[in-house]
Amino acid sequence: MNLSRVQAGLIAFGLGVTLATPGVASPLVNPLETTQPDPLLPRPPIARPLSPLEIGDLRRSLDVLQQQGETALQGGDTAAAFEIWMRELRLRRYLGVQEEVAALNRVGAIAWRENQFVLVRAITQRLQQIEAQAQRQSPIDTALLQAIAAGYQAVRAYDPAVALQTQHLTRARQTGDRPAEKTALLALAQLHLAWFNYAEAAAVYRDLLAIARNERDLIAEAEALQQLAYLYQRGNERERAIVAQQQLIDLYQRRQQPLLILPLKLAIGDNHRALNRPREAALQYQEAFVLARTTQQYGFAADALQRLATLYESLNRPADALVVYRLLLDVHQQTYDQLGVMNTFAQIGRIQRAEGNRGEAAIAFEQALKLSQQLNYPQRTDYFTTQLQELRQ
Repeated sequence: MNLSRVQAGLIAFGLGVTLATPGVASPLVNPLETTQPDPLLPRPPIARPLSPLEIGDLRRSLDVLQQQGETALQGGDTAAAFEIWMRELRLRRYLGVQEEVAALNRVGAIAWRENQFVLVRAITQRLQQIEAQAQRQSPIDTALLQAIAAGYQAVRAYDPAVALQTQHLTRARQTGDRPAEKTALLALAQLHLAWFNYAEAAAVYRDLLAIARNERDLIAEAEALQQLAYLYQRGNERERAIVAQQQLIDLYQRRQQPLLILPLKLAIGDNHRALNRPREAALQYQEAFVLARTTQQYGFAADALQRLATLYESLNRPADALVVYRLLLDVHQQTYDQLGVMNTFAQIGRIQRAEGNRGEAAIAFEQALKLSQQLNYPQRTDYFTTQLQELRQ
């Protein structure tokens, strides 16, 4: 008999499957729904709740099972680990729904990490059963529903998790519970981010931004704007990204945090360039360079000049590019960045040669050659030697 890979995996776990006869479909047995008696439960079976003494004994036994599963997994016996944990999960429900959900979340996260998707599905189904029961209760146990939502996230059940967090959000807004509203929004944002749903995550962060501004919470406002800038960038919404980045700059200026402004200036410049706005891009790079030089952030200064020079070259403005490269040369020399100096001389030599200025090109390549020899870069040394030989022919 040829077994499917899923069926074989379940048999390896000792969880069992119901195999179909030819032409007849038969579902897999849910490892959390087996009715086999367990020696850790009272024998014969009883129709009453467990006594406090029995609960204490069972809890200690299940903690031992949990540890045995962890030991098996650490030893590389994945099948044994999950067989133990499935038994533990079946028995945890006798200790109450809170303990069961906590255990489902723990094992579910490990099952997802270990690619045990049949078990992930079983755990998800059990969480949905518990949620359905909890939703029928009055009053609603919000703590339990939050725990279930965390379980959905652990097993990557996106739709149920979003639905539950949206319910939390609606309830918080109806009752005017602002902390609960922010918690639900943050949870939704994390869910959307985890599934790369940038537009949905951005909509959530716009709500968080509005709350932060209403509460005049500059830290929360900055966090929301940072996330929005990132999401718009990843979603290729460059216009919106520029707006968010500029708002961040305004905020950092009010908070007198100039060092946080530098990467934003460069990012805005890159976005303007991508939108075919070279003048606006050049302005951002220039402002970034001035700010970086003023604050002695020479790494940012070099980045700004390199981007500006590359922009001018793309616009066929070699004279402007040479001016920028000479400024970049000065920055590298101030910071004793010999590699940066070598590469900048190479750029200058390349442009001068393309412009027909053979003498100036040769001077630049000679400087680059000396540095490549000092830095022991044989490939670059060969390149600069070749350039000089061609220029002198």
